[in-house]
Amino acid sequence: MKIPLRYQMSEYDCGPTAMLNAVSYLFEREDIPPELIRNIMLYSLDCYDKNGVSGKRGTSCAAMMFLSNWLNGFGSIGQLSVSSSYLSGEHVFLGSSSLVEDALRRGGAVVARVLHDVWHYILLTGVEGDNIMVFDPYYQQEPFAEAPDVQMVFDQPYRCNRIVPRERLNRQSLTLYAFGPTETREAVLLFNEKTKLTAEQTVEYMI
Repeated sequence: MKIPLRYQMSEYDCGPTAMLNAVSYLFEREDIPPELIRNIMLYSLDCYDKNGVSGKRGTSCAAMMFLSNWLNGFGSIGQLSVSSSYLSGEHVFLGSSSLVEDALRRGGAVVARVLHDVWHYILLTGVEGDNIMVFDPYYQQEPFAEAPDVQMVFDQPYRCNRIVPRERLNRQSLTLYAFGPTETREAVLLFNEKTKLTAEQTVEYMI
């Protein structure tokens, strides 16, 4: 059974929440091992704020890279049919030759780092035309006055709560939901290997 995607419990846990949501999106609840949940929480929230308080600057890029590698290894030993890869810099963009968009069109999920007042992790779950389906773990019901092109979604709890234009995510400027400058970009691609579509099955979208 699939379960609704969840919201972060604090101002800081967007990273582990987005990763857990990726797993929830891809797998049935009954198939998810407790070790996976434990390790996502164990390896995240590793940044210290200016006062030296652990976790109050959220989750680092290094921790997300480590989690991606750990998940890929976890899948390779047969614990769960999960695979993962970590992208950074110029490889993080949306478009016809994008690994991020390819993953979404092949049934995968993508945890991406974007701007949301501060750097913030969200889940990308699909593509519809020029728009990307997004689940933002930061709870908000009101539309964004500064981003009228971002649609709020309230009736798809298993998939998304925002619809964000591809163009907005691709921006290099420090604006809401932008990937931002090339050198700061980061994304984790995740697949359920049992439901992952092949390149041949998705070739039509590139024609």
